Amino acid sequence: MLRVSALCSHYGRIQALEGIDLAVQEGELVALVGANGSGKSTLLRAISGLQPCSGEISFEGRNIAADSPERRVRSGIVQVPEGRQVFGPLSVEDNLRLGAYTRTHAESDAELERVYAMFPALKERRRQAAGLLSGGQQQMLAMGRGLMAKPRLLLLDEPSMGLAPRLVADIFDKVRALKQARTTIFLVDQNARAALSVADRGYVLETGRVVLGGTGAALLADPAVRSAYLGL
Repeated sequence: MLRVSALCSHYGRIQALEGIDLAVQEGELVALVGANGSGKSTLLRAISGLQPCSGEISFEGRNIAADSPERRVRSGIVQVPEGRQVFGPLSVEDNLRLGAYTRTHAESDAELERVYAMFPALKERRRQAAGLLSGGQQQMLAMGRGLMAKPRLLLLDEPSMGLAPRLVADIFDKVRALKQARTTIFLVDQNARAALSVADRGYVLETGRVVLGGTGAALLADPAVRSAYLGL
């Protein structure tokens, strides 16, 4: 579904990504792990069209490197951003409906019911201002807003950031549910153990380069990964 080839990106004179090659197959959950500053979020932003880059980004067989972010959303690539970025003054339901701006009103209504079924706490608080939600609820809102666009490829950027361990477990339960529903997911998270545990495959990013790749289980068992990212 997604193939990234020889992708490079810079912040001024600083090279953030160098020669990235990776792929995500339809129905897979692929995790990208690495230290802070390794380029994980930059790569997601490049795929969604928010970060200038060179190289090829192929989605369902078509090079989309020159497409605008809006066109990428319409083609089925949807990013749930790092830090949630909900619209605090707006209600929970208005935040969700903003995620469906490319859909008809009837499609929006149908997706809204699916999101409420997955995140019942959001339905209970649908009239509440999003800024009043807890961190975990805001993360569920950000994920629900992404799902409203009916993504063919869901880019999840640091969904567990800043959450208590119990809430991290809740978020990864939702990620597993999406995987079981055959949603194609490219997941970035600093919690390498949780990310690789749920992933079909994974990649390790170091200073803008992919240095390892393999199944989630193989990477969890790799001594270098265990030492650098799992504290073992």
